[in-house]
Amino acid sequence: MYYIVETSKPFAQAAEDLDAAVKAHQFGVLHVHDIGNTLRSKGVEFAEQCKVLEVCNPKQAAKVMSADMSMNMALPCRISVYTEKGKTLIGMIRPQTMLGMLSKDPALGAVAAEVESATRQMIDEAA
Repeated sequence: MYYIVETSKPFAQAAEDLDAAVKAHQFGVLHVHDIGNTLRSKGVEFAEQCKVLEVCNPKQAAKVMSADMSMNMALPCRISVYTEKGKTLIGMIRPQTMLGMLSKDPALGAVAAEVESATRQMIDEAA
């Protein structure tokens, strides 16, 4: 269900390298949610770091929504950089698994496989 890689890089460097890898694979970063800082800014004690990058390849997103418009709720893909117990991790919910749970359309399965291959490469390059 998940693809998670541990990196020896510090959190900030891993997040920066993930951003660069996403762009190198012709995906766009639509938004970055800095969940750790958001929680702390609301007065919540939270020791870990967590940034979630919403990433998208417009051509792939159009294929998904052309096959089944309700799949817009599963878009964009999200890749997280976070710390846990002193480790820095980069991970995602596997697109093939997620879309496979939502649709049995073979066209969507093929798109999900392509996106998963690309996003795994991004994570591996950033790690």
